[in-house]
Amino acid sequence: MVIDSPVSLSVPEAPAALPVRPRTGRFLVLGVVFVCAACGLVYELELVALASYLIGDSVTQASVVLSVMVFAMGIGSLLAKRLRCRAAVGFGLLEAALALVGGGSALVLYATFAWGGGARYALVGFSLTIGVLIGAEIPLLMTLIQRMSRRGERRDTSGDVADLFAADYVGALVGGLAFPFLLLPLLGQLTGALVTGAVNAVAGGALVLWLFRRELTRRERRLLIVVNTVVLALLATATALVGDFERAARRAVYGEGVRVAVQTDLQEIVVTGAPGGPLDLFLDGRLRVSGRDEHRYHEALVHPAMRGRHARVAILGGGDGLAAREVLRYPGVESVTVVELDPAVVELARTDPALSALNGGAHRDPRLRVATADAFTWLRERGRLSGPYDVVISDLPDPGITPSTKLYSQEFYGLASRVLADGGRLVVHAGPLATRPRAFWTVEATLRAAGLRTRPYRATGRLSGFTAGPDRASDAAGPPGDWGFVLAARGARPGLGLAADAPRLRSLSPAVLRTGERSAEGARVPGVRPSTLVHPRYTH
Repeated sequence: MVIDSPVSLSVPEAPAALPVRPRTGRFLVLGVVFVCAACGLVYELELVALASYLIGDSVTQASVVLSVMVFAMGIGSLLAKRLRCRAAVGFGLLEAALALVGGGSALVLYATFAWGGGARYALVGFSLTIGVLIGAEIPLLMTLIQRMSRRGERRDTSGDVADLFAADYVGALVGGLAFPFLLLPLLGQLTGALVTGAVNAVAGGALVLWLFRRELTRRERRLLIVVNTVVLALLATATALVGDFERAARRAVYGEGVRVAVQTDLQEIVVTGAPGGPLDLFLDGRLRVSGRDEHRYHEALVHPAMRGRHARVAILGGGDGLAAREVLRYPGVESVTVVELDPAVVELARTDPALSALNGGAHRDPRLRVATADAFTWLRERGRLSGPYDVVISDLPDPGITPSTKLYSQEFYGLASRVLADGGRLVVHAGPLATRPRAFWTVEATLRAAGLRTRPYRATGRLSGFTAGPDRASDAAGPPGDWGFVLAARGARPGLGLAADAPRLRSLSPAVLRTGERSAEGARVPGVRPSTLVHPRYTH
């Protein structure tokens, strides 16, 4: 897609003889404009989506891709002026290059992440290159469409510009809708990009080699045929091998012990670990569960909130069943509602033998039911109808991850407080204190802004914060993990301790809690402000 590209309106040379009538030729050129615009926007969205997954912080990645690409499009438009005298062959070669670079960009970006340890420079490089190539399209297409006029006929330059940009923008609309609703769910990011590149190459090559063949020299025709054949062969080969590539890249990222790998509409789910050994559960490349020390996290998350009445409990997130395992250890619990966005996580927790053993078969307990929904939407639409709850446990991804920002907002906590029974408690996983103290205290300030009294504390483990990939491999055996939590309640400030009927715990005790509270208070960041939907304040 091209936005606000500079277009030269000078009149091109007299049209060459065409194999079709000018009106039909004009329609064919506009059709190719439509297809190329759709492909261009798919490349753009694919870079944003893959970069958000590999690097994180989707707002930053979208800003980088879009700003670099639009800047590069302007450069491409200026560079294309040199090709206008040979517009037909120039456009054919340009589309072949764009098909190869755009179609292979996802593959190379993922390979850079898997084997090179990072993808930021590759992201900028592809954004710049694809932007230059897309920007060069419009001047060349403008030249070609003006050649559709009959000899001696007055050319309506303004009409040509309007038609060309109309086709361009409509194509961008189709590409923008096709990516999330068709390509991504049916083909995935890698295959979807490769297929888009093939469509791009066929459309550009066919237009030039057929409609403008009489403008090409014999050497130019041979060159275009060879180049397009090579590009299509490379894209087809990559498509055939994409499964093997994904498996090899996954081993490079997660190691040799990958047991389960599932790409859902929402995220990539990977379970690693040797049979009989501890498992690791990764969601979008981030470690969410380590069988070696997950009990430290889940005991610290759940048990302080269970001090008091706990007959009815809601868990926001936690589809892996591990927080539910701890809740269900209390005989006084009558019902547990797990609100999980991705049903594949719940299905894996039910059916995978290792994960089901780790969560103690929590999903088979008759007291537990699952609501497949976004936690914010569920609290807003159904929470009060199914409540009130004595305990609400927020077991959600770190607040520094952009998609989670609304789940750490003042509005979200206001909704959560509405479903609490009198004397009920809300506990929030607020991210690591050691590496992101400001984000942690922003969570605490946001809870207070929602009218809740708070009690911050922390716990430590071994593998918290590990991210898959060669650049983070040392984290697995590196510094102690760090989890921050905030216990909150309406009215009186909640007490921080364990319930009288608390089961026997492996790592948590009243003394550990007191130490965790002192440690958290010692790291307090003054002057932080609450986060809202319209003014999110969490940063990495």
